[in-house]
Amino acid sequence: MFIHLGGDVMVQSKEVIAIFDLKMKYSADATKEFLDVADEEGFVVVIDENESKSFVVTTRKVFYSPISSLTLKKRAGFVSELE
Repeated sequence: MFIHLGGDVMVQSKEVIAIFDLKMKYSADATKEFLDVADEEGFVVVIDENESKSFVVTTRKVFYSPISSLTLKKRAGFVSELE
């Protein structure tokens, strides 16, 4: 199954490691450091330069998505744990 992350970007759901709200970027030093290193190494893809609401960590890249983390989790079928 594929998950649409916004724009013309789709990833296989089996490649998704985690889906985070963008606010989580600044919640811990380790998270910010991970994202900074991923960016420096060229593993970050920004889908919409104007607006990012979440970031998705996959086995290959980190995607900044204009779609909310809750919507992405629903698309991926992860919401059953929240209900």
